[in-house]
Amino acid sequence: MWATNHLALDGELLVIQEKQDLKFPKIRWAGDSALVMAYEQVVDVGVNTQVIRCAEAIRSEQHTGVRDVVPSYCAVTVFFDPLRTDLEALSSSLSRHGKAQRETSFTPSTPLMVPVCYGGDYGPDLHEVARFGGCSSEEVVRRHTDTVYRVYALGFVPGFAYMGRVDQRIAMPRRDTPRTSVPFGSVGIAGVQTGVYPASTPGGWRLIGRTTLKPFDPERNDPFAFKPGDQVQFVSVMADELNASKD
Repeated sequence: MWATNHLALDGELLVIQEKQDLKFPKIRWAGDSALVMAYEQVVDVGVNTQVIRCAEAIRSEQHTGVRDVVPSYCAVTVFFDPLRTDLEALSSSLSRHGKAQRETSFTPSTPLMVPVCYGGDYGPDLHEVARFGGCSSEEVVRRHTDTVYRVYALGFVPGFAYMGRVDQRIAMPRRDTPRTSVPFGSVGIAGVQTGVYPASTPGGWRLIGRTTLKPFDPERNDPFAFKPGDQVQFVSVMADELNASKD
């Protein structure tokens, strides 16, 4: 039985606020027009692979009345029109696909290389992250760029990709007080997560650099630069190289 809908990121785990048995995926309601297939509440490649495959299978069936299928770290949420959707068929399909995705192997994609200028005005929190890790700013950059990140989910604003895992030494928690405005293209860290701000928005992640890559651009044929399951690697560049990449 689900006692709460709220999830919290706590270190390396997405933790349910009250202890529950989620060894196997289970379906729950989210209001009167959404169903959630919930898996084990962890940041895990295998679980996330199951989530993405389940979401793809539901989309491919094109159920009447389904408005959106949204994969997250460890759950699939299906939004639907309750007046048009065959709920019994949808829930049966969700259960079948959700529980059938037992194979967790996957073939990593070629990483998307993202140029980043670290520190200075572009990364005002770089020195703080270095102090947190007990290392130099150069070491923070090295650790951040040495890792190939997985895109676990999109959310917050269009195109914002939640990527992991950040090297534990530099996995500094988010700010206690968010900034009221974070510049477009800012690259941040929040615990084991890293990401790129697709637009100028409020935000509480630790800003270590900036890129000119646009995670979301409605003028492109495919507006989203990142998709769940993608591989991403950041590349350190100088400011003049970053500005040249705009052209």
